[in-house]
Amino acid sequence: MPRWDLDRYRTELLRQTDLLRSLLGGAAPAVRVPTCPAWNLGQLARHVGGAHRWVETIVRTRATEPVSHHLVDDVFDYGDENNEDTATLDAWLADGARQLTDALADAGPDTRVWTVVPDQPLVFWARRMLFETVVHRADAAWTVGRGYRLDPAVARDGLDEWMSFGTVPEAYDGNDVPLLGAGRTLRLSATDDPAGDWFVDLTGDAPRRRYTGEEAAVTVRGPLTDLLLLVYGRPVEERIEVEGDRPLLDLWLRRTGFWLHE
Repeated sequence: MPRWDLDRYRTELLRQTDLLRSLLGGAAPAVRVPTCPAWNLGQLARHVGGAHRWVETIVRTRATEPVSHHLVDDVFDYGDENNEDTATLDAWLADGARQLTDALADAGPDTRVWTVVPDQPLVFWARRMLFETVVHRADAAWTVGRGYRLDPAVARDGLDEWMSFGTVPEAYDGNDVPLLGAGRTLRLSATDDPAGDWFVDLTGDAPRRRYTGEEAAVTVRGPLTDLLLLVYGRPVEERIEVEGDRPLLDLWLRRTGFWLHE
């Protein structure tokens, strides 16, 4: 699946941020986030807004080397005792998203900056920040007891981004537990979207993916949005079905998610 263009990512990033902001009204910033238990809701909002500002700095300064991510890590300065209200968080999130999307527009799609996966176009950051926001919006929705819906096109692109991380050597090379091997194949199949079908071939010298409904050593079926949340480690087990080699699925999820823990 081809990536969207930069403008489409910018538009969707603003929309997802607005949806996240809508969950803050009337909520207590100190309430714990069950899917991110180290955080409260205020810290989650600060994390998302900090990530937006971190990438805005990278893009605005045309950074060619890694930039300190203290803007993301400083979330823990906002503890349970912090009296910041949700109106302040709401305005802060809106401002950060707008700064980022403006910086992306100013740079344009042909500008090259440092990216965590080497040698990526600028749209990499627009896409990455979109799904940072998408997944944490789900965390916020669970925290305040609200429903969560995601446009199928967004969920498909999010899964495709995850698959791309699985082709980075850190995901499959240089580990005591090998990911690649004979007969190792996976399939993620959306039960509510015929376009949502991924086959991951781990039998060669590097992972490869294709969009087919082939039989696999392990198959995961479920709603498209839940497949996306599954790869991010969110609690969707009751809404998905796993057939076949579950340990292979667990290993693949852990290895392809290496970048979440860096």
